[in-house]
Amino acid sequence: MSLSAAAHSAPLLQASRLSDRLAALLAGQIESGTLAPGARLPTEQQLSELHGVSRTVVREAVHQLKSQGLLISRQGSGVYVAPPAANKPLAFDPTVLESLQAVAQIVEVRRALEGEIAALAAERASRAQIAAIRKALQAIEVAVAAGGDGVDQDLALHRAIAEASGNPQFGRLLGFLEQYLREAMRVTRGNEARHRGFADAVRQEHRALVEAIAARDALTARRVAIGHMEQAARRLEIAGVLKTGKTTKART
Repeated sequence: MSLSAAAHSAPLLQASRLSDRLAALLAGQIESGTLAPGARLPTEQQLSELHGVSRTVVREAVHQLKSQGLLISRQGSGVYVAPPAANKPLAFDPTVLESLQAVAQIVEVRRALEGEIAALAAERASRAQIAAIRKALQAIEVAVAAGGDGVDQDLALHRAIAEASGNPQFGRLLGFLEQYLREAMRVTRGNEARHRGFADAVRQEHRALVEAIAARDALTARRVAIGHMEQAARRLEIAGVLKTGKTTKART
């Protein structure tokens, strides 16, 4: 099926972040094979009319797909679907940033990663790295005491733990996830402000995690990190943001 024919059946887009939605729609068609490698993309004007969006939205969506290696430009000819890449860049569906249910999914991703990160940090952290982790923990409390939400400092704590794991790939992966984690964490911070005991529980979980790493207790560090993610999901359920039973308990 040609790209132009497929585009004629595409729905009109009605939401915020239209460029992300259009990019996700076209990416899905490319990945499913509906839009074949080598096919020419319709013009900006054609895509604008077909999807009911501005040419600026189309331009931004096309730019996203080019940056992901899904589209290529040929000078004087147009934009084409790129050949399948041997190595695909990591990307999440942009609607993750808009769905409350996706918050639980991100928590599950974090749980899978951070249990192992914490265990490795407990085994491998240097004295200087443990000192950096303690400093990052203190920075959260300072930020919250000053009236902030502590989200940036919380992310910095987890980056410090990832660095102490001795595997730089963990740090890079958490760096990628931060764009999704930041909004999820702000949701939980908002709930913590409205529900008595939430903030204290988070503080205690962080402290237990740091102490396990400092004690070089890998088993406890893994357990505490996983439990921290489980409790984050449960706090969202208690607050009514997520439906009860939607989160998944860890199997350890």
